[in-house]
Amino acid sequence: MSKHTIQPAEGKLGVLLPGMGAVASTFIAGVELIKKGLATPKGSLSQLQRIRLGKRYENRSPLIKEFVPIADLENLVFGGWDIFEDSVWDAAINAGVLREDQIKPVKKELEAIVPMPAVFDQSYVVNLKAKQKKTGKNKMDLAEQLMKDMELFKKNNGCDRLVMVWCGSTEVYMERTAVHETIEAFEQGLRDNVKEIPPSSIYAYAAIKSGVPYANGAPNLSADFPALVELAEQNGVPICGKDFKTGQTMIKTVMAPAFKMRMLGLAGWYSTNILGNRDGEVLDDPGSFLSKEKTKTSVLDACLDTKKYPDLYGNYFHKVRIEYYPPRGDEKEGWDNIDITGWLDMPMQIKINFLCRDSILAAPLVLDLVMFLDLAKRSKLKGIQEWLSFYFKAPQARPDLEPEHDLFVQHMKFSNTLRLLMGEEVIDHSGLDYYDTELGTPEGAEAPKPYVKEEKLVAQGE
Repeated sequence: MSKHTIQPAEGKLGVLLPGMGAVASTFIAGVELIKKGLATPKGSLSQLQRIRLGKRYENRSPLIKEFVPIADLENLVFGGWDIFEDSVWDAAINAGVLREDQIKPVKKELEAIVPMPAVFDQSYVVNLKAKQKKTGKNKMDLAEQLMKDMELFKKNNGCDRLVMVWCGSTEVYMERTAVHETIEAFEQGLRDNVKEIPPSSIYAYAAIKSGVPYANGAPNLSADFPALVELAEQNGVPICGKDFKTGQTMIKTVMAPAFKMRMLGLAGWYSTNILGNRDGEVLDDPGSFLSKEKTKTSVLDACLDTKKYPDLYGNYFHKVRIEYYPPRGDEKEGWDNIDITGWLDMPMQIKINFLCRDSILAAPLVLDLVMFLDLAKRSKLKGIQEWLSFYFKAPQARPDLEPEHDLFVQHMKFSNTLRLLMGEEVIDHSGLDYYDTELGTPEGAEAPKPYVKEEKLVAQGE
């Protein structure tokens, strides 16, 4: 199998983040601490996970970062935009995710990163008020200002490449309209200031137009429509999204496939969350909550294959709630009550109480998306990167395909894509070669010896 042509990860990689609050500051502080050997990148596949290559008996399992040519952490340079003027140090202190003494060793680095004024319109994020924001004659003008920001950042920091990951707030729910169908209609919509184009889509357009890979970490419409997908394909830009899969939804994409594999029925699934960070404040607005509700509720139908198994999953009740509770801060608590049915329709219950740290779970996802989107761009992959669905609640997919939500299927797709890029065979765990060694022996290789259980003879009476 031939290896894909991949440009080397040479020089500095600029990481641009719209929204430099809790998630972004936790991510940046973490990377700076890791650079100094003061922290471990737990949660990051790009830094810690190993990938199996070839047959099991070959025992080849290198670290992903040693297998594929991803950027070195030392070469990451951070910047971004925000509606608040706080440096990343101040943003991290205000967010309260990490302790001050914990991040003090990188205070100098964090204080040096100050956000640029953001593109913002309060009608899309009702519960926040901007301290700084861009002004322009129309939305196209704002997009051009963002493109100029990117050019200057790249020049001033000596970056060879850029990646953009949306870490901003959840915008009000929006449906696709005619303005989202073609590039021409969308660009005219930017010039005409149409309300169907939210700020996140302006950022996405600016990135894609500039040839910068883009990931959307919120449930916003952002780049999830034909016009920007087409633009990404035309410009050779990898894109992916949407909404980081961190806590409660990650659990759903583990548990629901397990029920389907065992053919257990589902009667109902009630989920509720309490959190007190800025995300909780934003989601206290019904319009923003609707965006989040759509992504959080979309996973079960897909994981359970409801159309294939109507008797098991055709009529279950699913409820999702998010409550803003300021005392909890970033330490979100998610409760799940799951009513399942088994043999002879007998009812059973599962209850999960996940006391998670939202930004701690999101930060390594940002790092991985930066690394793998940059890899995709250097590999000349373009358009929707469905192999990165592993990281999202509502992954983008081709229009003719349903998104894949099963965490384990997503991970296999992710791993096999890396194998294909590097000229290794994909792994499907079919396993026939372990029962008939002739089927699985590579040409020129010695066939594995059949497994024989070692028996120990014990003398009578011992």
